[in-house]
Amino acid sequence: MSLFTRLGEKSWETPGSDRPDPATYRPPAAQVMMLVYFGVITILFGLVSSAYFMRMGMPGMGHAAMDWRPMPEPPLIWINTAVLLLASLAWEAARIGTRRGETALVRPGLIAAGALGVLFLGGQLLLWSQFATQGYFLQSNPANAFFYMITTLHGLHLIGGLWFWGLAMRRARGGGAAALPIQLTAAYWHFLLLVWILMLGLFVST
Repeated sequence: MSLFTRLGEKSWETPGSDRPDPATYRPPAAQVMMLVYFGVITILFGLVSSAYFMRMGMPGMGHAAMDWRPMPEPPLIWINTAVLLLASLAWEAARIGTRRGETALVRPGLIAAGALGVLFLGGQLLLWSQFATQGYFLQSNPANAFFYMITTLHGLHLIGGLWFWGLAMRRARGGGAAALPIQLTAAYWHFLLLVWILMLGLFVST
């Protein structure tokens, strides 16, 4: 059984019924797995954030780190944030299109979401290049190391989102049931946007 066949399963439905029965409702396995995944990633980034504050030497959370030198905030980091926000909005448009049955909205939304996701990754690589040109290398100081580690973790999860985007595009192009995959992938991208905003707030505030 393919991944998207399982994603498309509606385990709460019974023959002849159009609405789920609250008494017997069971959410799709993919939805449960995604919620568990969100919990794991939240814990992961929470631990990284705690380590960040401790290494930085925030009062009450660790020793005073005399070697901590904050990184600058180039305009590109805000441009990349705007790109990721637009990607999330494109996913929301595709999700709304599938819910309303407006196929004319789904395909453009998916194409825009994928293009913006790739653009964000390219922008992050360019940001790394700019920092390296200015001498902010991984081994230069702890703040640099945390920045590269956190952005790498986030980028890897975003690459996973692009993989699911490709599967959703193939299902939508083939005329298959793509509503649930698109809804779940849209939620995944909204979550990545939230994580990025929180991590960006961490960088800016420190």
